[in-house]
Amino acid sequence: MPWDMNDYPSSWKNFEKSVRKKAIEIGNAMLDEGYSEGRTIPIATEKAKEWHENASSKEVEDFLEEGNTQKRSEEGKKYEDRPELMERSELVTPHDNGWAVQAKGAKKPSEVFSDKTEAVKRAKEIAENKGTEAVIKKEDGSIEDRFSYGRNE
Repeated sequence: MPWDMNDYPSSWKNFEKSVRKKAIEIGNAMLDEGYSEGRTIPIATEKAKEWHENASSKEVEDFLEEGNTQKRSEEGKKYEDRPELMERSELVTPHDNGWAVQAKGAKKPSEVFSDKTEAVKRAKEIAENKGTEAVIKKEDGSIEDRFSYGRNE
């Protein structure tokens, strides 16, 4: 169930407005990607708090001035529901525009980076949150490295 500033998990009720709004934004994006609510809430909480700690006063102010975080309709979803991808490794693979980060078996990358280091960093972050592994490939498609964060396929 997507959230907005009037309807969100009760664990977020005592957050500063900017942290709550960021948690809602992150949480809705995660729900769109197929995360379950049970996994979304703690991850969005942690990431929103981290964002708030690292954001400048101006960034927080600008974020609060943006329109309210709204619930999304099914048509507004960025990703189709594929919860099975939550159990799969995150891959860093060569892409026409640099380096792609995507779950093994996904139809499209979740993100594409021009810099491989940034792609690896993001894949490791996602894999750690999912409790899977990040598999880094070379230009030729062979495996360069693996980083395990819990259960493996």
